[in-house]
Amino acid sequence: MWETPARLLRLLSLLQARRDWTSAELAERLGVTTRTIRNDVERLRGLGYPVDARPGVAGGYRLGAGGTLPPLLLDDEEAVAVAIGLRTAASGSIAGIEETSVRALAKLQQLLPSRLRHRVSAFQHTLPMPSPGPRVDPDVLTVIAGACRDHERLRFDYRAHSGAASRRSVEPYRLVNDRRRWYLVAWDVERDDWRTFRVDRIEPRTPTGPRFTPRPLPPDHEVTSRVARGIGEATWRYRARVIVHAPASHVRNRLPIPVDVEPLGRDRCAFEPGSDDPRMLALYLGMLDADFEIVDSPELVEALRTLAARYQRAIDAG
Repeated sequence: MWETPARLLRLLSLLQARRDWTSAELAERLGVTTRTIRNDVERLRGLGYPVDARPGVAGGYRLGAGGTLPPLLLDDEEAVAVAIGLRTAASGSIAGIEETSVRALAKLQQLLPSRLRHRVSAFQHTLPMPSPGPRVDPDVLTVIAGACRDHERLRFDYRAHSGAASRRSVEPYRLVNDRRRWYLVAWDVERDDWRTFRVDRIEPRTPTGPRFTPRPLPPDHEVTSRVARGIGEATWRYRARVIVHAPASHVRNRLPIPVDVEPLGRDRCAFEPGSDDPRMLALYLGMLDADFEIVDSPELVEALRTLAARYQRAIDAG
């Protein structure tokens, strides 16, 4: 059986790890009686932790929000993950919280044991690549992440890549980050299918909806593949079909993002890239190091023409 201080810390860790616990579940985890759990909850409340109780036979406890922020308990892996996340946020990957992230990171690093500081310090030598991509409101990320964690339906207004607006009701499951873009993988209730949404195009409607029973979620690699397909199929304002005079394997290896490449023979293939900016598409195509043809995309053709003229002026000036 746990000694009282250690048991309180363990109880607090359990309450922070999951939203709702029954008294019986907590008692089983800690090897004590439900009466001891009630007494320990009162001790935590006396220390400033707002533990809410649910009445009834199946009643239990939930760690609520209080007027002050009590200390959090993090294991080694969680502490490293938080420190790296704060470092990433401080680099500007999420708009508006760079300075706050630096302050929080300074406090956390002061408390980290040396073995963990060494692991975190390895990331000091990484340089974030500036990107013109969209910034995500951290409050929106917080709402969505909470709905994923608590299995609550999420209602939001959504602006598609075409500019069309719609109101969606989904069961949210995962947030996926891909080079400063955030995506939500969710079950669309009205369309009765899995969908991928760009978070910067989501405007959540609060409060969140009722709880739902989670569906079986595909493995992580299938989730990321689904997001990659969603990026390629539905999230970009400009699209093009490109025929490349090179093997499909060559194109896959040269592109910075995963795409579906259609082989058209030993030395020809086709794929359909997309972007919010046709100039970015033009730059990516220049990285293929192969001849290519553009099918039905006047915006991309114009961007290539502009880029070619700029390069030609640079050649003539030299």
